[in-house]
Amino acid sequence: MKKTVVVTGASRGIGKEIAREFAINDYNVLANYNNSEKEAKELEKELLEKGCSIKIFKADVSKSEEANKMIDFCLKEFGNIDVLVNNAGISQDKLFTDITDEEWDKMMSVNVKSVFNCSRKALQHMIWEKNGCIINITSMWGETGASCEVHYSTSKAAIIGMTKALAKEVGPSNIRVNAVSPGVIMTDMCSYYGEETLNELKEETPLMKLGKVEDIAETVYFLAEKGGFITGQIIGVNGGMVI
Repeated sequence: MKKTVVVTGASRGIGKEIAREFAINDYNVLANYNNSEKEAKELEKELLEKGCSIKIFKADVSKSEEANKMIDFCLKEFGNIDVLVNNAGISQDKLFTDITDEEWDKMMSVNVKSVFNCSRKALQHMIWEKNGCIINITSMWGETGASCEVHYSTSKAAIIGMTKALAKEVGPSNIRVNAVSPGVIMTDMCSYYGEETLNELKEETPLMKLGKVEDIAETVYFLAEKGGFITGQIIGVNGGMVI
C-alpha cells in the first residue's frame, strides 16, 4: 500500500512544494487549501498529469470540525495516513502596541490551533496503527523572536513547545513529531520586503543567499522517510542565520 501524506496550506509557497515533493516520490497526497482554490486546482492538474496520486480538500483547519472532515476524507479516499505536515499559517508585520485583539486571535488560531486540530484528529488513527509521523512548520522567529512580529513569533514558538511535548507523549506509540524551522525563504510572505531589505538579509546569512521552497520540502521529506530515530527536534533550515 502506498504511503499517504496530508499537507495543510498546500496551494502555495512552501506547502505546495512539500506536496509536490511527496507526490513525485510516490505518496498519496491530500493537499489542503482554504482560500486559494485556483492554485490548488492547478497543483492537482500538474501532478495528475505526471501520474501522481493527489486529491485536494478545502478546509479552514483552524476550525476543528473542518479539520476533522479533512482527515476523515483522507482515510476514506486513501485508507491510511502516514504523515501529517502542519504547514498552514499566516504572518503579519506590525508594531506590538498596534496589534488588535482580532489580529492576535487570528494569528493564534491559524498558526497554532490548526496544528492542534489536525494533529489531534490524525493521532486517533496513528495511535491505533502504532505508526505515524507529524512534521510542523515553525520559523526561526519562533526560536529567536522578531521585532514587529511579536504575535507571529509567539505562535511559532508555541508550535516548537507543542512539537517537543507531543513527541514525548506519542513516542511510545511509534509516532515521531518534529518541526522544520525555515529562515528567510523566497515565498509570497517575502513579497512585502524591498530589494534592499532582501540584500541585507542575504548579507546577514552565513551562506550569503536566501532559501528556496525546495530546501524546506526536501528536509520535510527526509524527516518522513529517513529520520526514523529523530523525534522532538527542531530542524533549522536557515542558511546559518540562527546557530
